[in-house]
Amino acid sequence: MDTAAAALPAFVALLLLSPWPLLGSAQGQFSAGGCTFDDGPGACDYHQDLYDDFEWVRVSAQEPHYLPPEMPQGSYMIVDSSDHDPGEKARLQLPTMKENDTHCIDFSYLLYSQKGLNPGTLNILVRVNKGPLANPIWNVTGFTGRDWLRAELAVSTFWPNEYQVIFEAEVSGGRSGYIAIDDIQVLSYPCDKSPHFLRLGDVEVNAGQNATFQCIATGRDAVHNKLWLQRRNGEDIPVAQTKNINHRRFAASFRLQEVTKTDQDLYRCVTQSERGSGVSNFAQLIVREPPRPIAPPQLLGVGPTYLLIQLNANSIIGDGPIILKEVEYRMTSGSWTETHAVNAPTYKLWHLDPDTEYEIRVLLTRPGEGGTGLPGPPLITRTKCAEPMRTPKTLKIAEIQARRIAVDWESLGYNITRCHTFNVTICYHYFHGHNESKADCLDMDPKAPHHVVNHLPPYTNVSLKMILTNPEGRKESEETIIQTDEDVPGPVPVNSLQGTSFENKIFLNWKEPLDPNGVITQYEVSYSSIRSFDPAVPVAGPPQTVSNLWNSTHHVFMHLHPGTTYQFFIRASTVKGFGPATAINVTTNISAPTLPDYEGVDASLNETATTITVLLRPAQAKGAPISAYQIVVEELHPHRTRREAGAMECYQIPVTYQNAMSGGAPYYFAAELPPGNLPEPAPFTVGDNRTYQGFWNPPLAPRKGYNIYFQAMSSVEKETKTQCVRIATKAAATEEPEVIPDPAKQTDRVVKIAGISAGILVFILLLLVVILIVKKSKLAKKRKDAMGNTRQEMTHMVNAMDRSYADQSTMHAEDPLSITFMDQHNFSPRLPNDPLVPTAVLGRKNVYHGDNNSFFAISYL
Repeated sequence: MDTAAAALPAFVALLLLSPWPLLGSAQGQFSAGGCTFDDGPGACDYHQDLYDDFEWVRVSAQEPHYLPPEMPQGSYMIVDSSDHDPGEKARLQLPTMKENDTHCIDFSYLLYSQKGLNPGTLNILVRVNKGPLANPIWNVTGFTGRDWLRAELAVSTFWPNEYQVIFEAEVSGGRSGYIAIDDIQVLSYPCDKSPHFLRLGDVEVNAGQNATFQCIATGRDAVHNKLWLQRRNGEDIPVAQTKNINHRRFAASFRLQEVTKTDQDLYRCVTQSERGSGVSNFAQLIVREPPRPIAPPQLLGVGPTYLLIQLNANSIIGDGPIILKEVEYRMTSGSWTETHAVNAPTYKLWHLDPDTEYEIRVLLTRPGEGGTGLPGPPLITRTKCAEPMRTPKTLKIAEIQARRIAVDWESLGYNITRCHTFNVTICYHYFHGHNESKADCLDMDPKAPHHVVNHLPPYTNVSLKMILTNPEGRKESEETIIQTDEDVPGPVPVNSLQGTSFENKIFLNWKEPLDPNGVITQYEVSYSSIRSFDPAVPVAGPPQTVSNLWNSTHHVFMHLHPGTTYQFFIRASTVKGFGPATAINVTTNISAPTLPDYEGVDASLNETATTITVLLRPAQAKGAPISAYQIVVEELHPHRTRREAGAMECYQIPVTYQNAMSGGAPYYFAAELPPGNLPEPAPFTVGDNRTYQGFWNPPLAPRKGYNIYFQAMSSVEKETKTQCVRIATKAAATEEPEVIPDPAKQTDRVVKIAGISAGILVFILLLLVVILIVKKSKLAKKRKDAMGNTRQEMTHMVNAMDRSYADQSTMHAEDPLSITFMDQHNFSPRLPNDPLVPTAVLGRKNVYHGDNNSFFAISYL
């Protein structure tokens, strides 16, 4: 039996006898950041990485788990390699820590597989100040057994810096076994098995020099551990030299050869053993660039034997501070060089040869080895000479190009220059553009009778002259006018490009380049579609090209797709070729969706008194996807002109049924459907008393006629297009009652009912009057028959009545108005009870027979 197994029962007995004091003593030495996972990682402020491949799983001592029985008991975090692919990683992040003193992170781990295979790798990473993840500072891979092993982390990063420890499990190719961690402790005393590094200082060197980091660590038997210098970006640098300082301290040196600016970064020291790892703070490698002047020294004064210069050392390339300034000069024709230290902004070079050319440079030095930079740009000048003898001869043009002219001149000897050192200058001027002029002079090499004037505008008359100059005077040649050659034109002005969009075409116009650089011969426009609101439009096609003549600065591009952005590249051409292209993006207008052809086809499927079911068919987008479908109900009026389905304007303003009733609108929106609701033809019931996207679909009035319209709408950004078609018409019913509770219509109904009732009452009264008249007529007839029986008895009265009646007739003939009025109203001038009017006499007079019957009827009334 080994020693550890023998000591285990005694340790368990000690825990059983006095658990609380030991626990309290241990907790007194722990800092925040530790975790036993009894209450889960969240209770310890541990977090799973949001950007890893999978997550650590907590095993709880209080809950059953799927692990093999030989796995340890208790609560801990584990990764099952068999559930994941090789190379996948899971990261568990400890809380960010800011420590003020030496501390140690202690944890337990195991890598176990029932078959003894490699379950993967456990990596420990340390992120500083929320920076990037560098390489692991400690790792273990392969089968370690089913017992817990302990390891320590000695992180030497202190406040105000912060760091975060990350446990990373990486699955191996075997995909078998488990990786587990437990009992993470942050101890407030140094680690026993891992060395602690002293603070690592920054290293500053000049570019091109070697940089050395020296890491000093304290710990026992740590000199044989694996040591390396870790760069923040992940690069590891092996140790160059290791030595023991004493029995508890050692030093390791790391050397970076001939560093440059690209080597400037943060570095830290790392040591690793199977018992743990130590990591230092990040130190910065600072690489300084030796200074170099940007500009050459400036000539302030010249004489036969001296040159006065200004160093121009204020503007430099590189890093300061500057601790030394030097002037380096030599004869341009000689090989020797002299260097003078300078402590002023100007310097005077003495004891120079007259009529001699000198090259002068400035050297700058910063602190440190290799701190002297490269020499700055040179100043080439000469000492003073005598005035030239005569002017140079006329220039000879050797070559003419678009932007340069090469000139030749006679060889200038000492007999002309009167000086071995002289300056030859070519001065030129020209007018370009909108009467803009430019003049400049260029120094030439006096020993070469050939010079090139560069940076000239193409197709321009340039006046050239040569000036011979020495310190004592100057001579000028006559002017020569030369026209430069043509060149490719400049770009078409961006602000001149204007595109007018239509649905299937674009009108594009532009202006001539500001720098034509010659005679424009043609314009070339290449264009292609780059994006479209309509996903059905192909945009990955080859570009098309259109060529216009020099005097045509516009073009209409036909047969384009609606709702599509086209990119146009316009460039002009001269005889020298095409210039740079100018780009512009123009988007065609979207088109209204295309609805199926309902011409001659009734979309009505079913019709009731208050509803009509129609077949809706999806529209085809043109330039933009369908935004919505709309069903519009238009009430038919006999005096309103009927809309033509093919030539109608769509209903652009949505009107609800309530607003249509209150505002008197002739139509209302019964429904608005999202395009996803109509992927294929589907029935829709108008008047189903439901609400669609805020629009009520009320029952239809049976006694009214309606037109049913189907609209499709496409809308992108600030442009909306709508297409509509009449798909059905519902005729008005004749006998169906109103079903819509309309107060106005109810009032009309009451009036109609009251009128009908009144008519019926009048009819009944008239019928009663007729019945009464008929009965009176029958009664009068019976009375006439009774009076006929007494006709014989009243014969003696007839003659008297005839005379009386004749008198009456004579009187009535004299007053016809009275007779007519009485006849018209069936009245007799005699009273019905007059005993002088016998029935027999009236019956004998045929003219008044009818009237007498009426008379009897009225008299009885």
